[in-house]
Amino acid sequence: MLHVAAKLTDYIKNKMTNLSTSESIRLLRNNYTGHLGYISQQQPYVLPITYYYDKDDHSLISYSADGHKIEAMRKNAAVTLLVEEIKSSNNWQSVMAHGTYEELKGADAKFKLHQFTEGVKGLILSKENRETEFISEFSGKLYSRGIPTVYRIKILEITGKRKET
Repeated sequence: MLHVAAKLTDYIKNKMTNLSTSESIRLLRNNYTGHLGYISQQQPYVLPITYYYDKDDHSLISYSADGHKIEAMRKNAAVTLLVEEIKSSNNWQSVMAHGTYEELKGADAKFKLHQFTEGVKGLILSKENRETEFISEFSGKLYSRGIPTVYRIKILEITGKRKET
């Protein structure tokens, strides 16, 4: 009987719990890298991206050169961003933000790209105690394929999980 009680105690200590909406938003707000999931030709793709959480319109801002990812999101705007903070296999939290891809143009794109740049620079300074001057220091996108596409993901649903011991 003692063996069963010990297993139950281990299970309770290692169980996953849901993050509240505010905890999930905090995880998005306090990070700048995640994994973007999208569909292309009925196949799922997941790629790492740099993003910034825009609290004013509850959306995610990013940019990319035109290519596979942008073309796929233009055809199917349903996307998901996964963001994780992992300390160990028994101590982590993650959030999935499900939303809709929206391409930005003109002054709006320029403003949001500036917001993205300043926001990510601020996160790097607070989290890594490192100053950055140029976007290329934290985002590896090249402009060799033309002007980048600035986009936002309008968050429709957000869910989060945590595991702690």
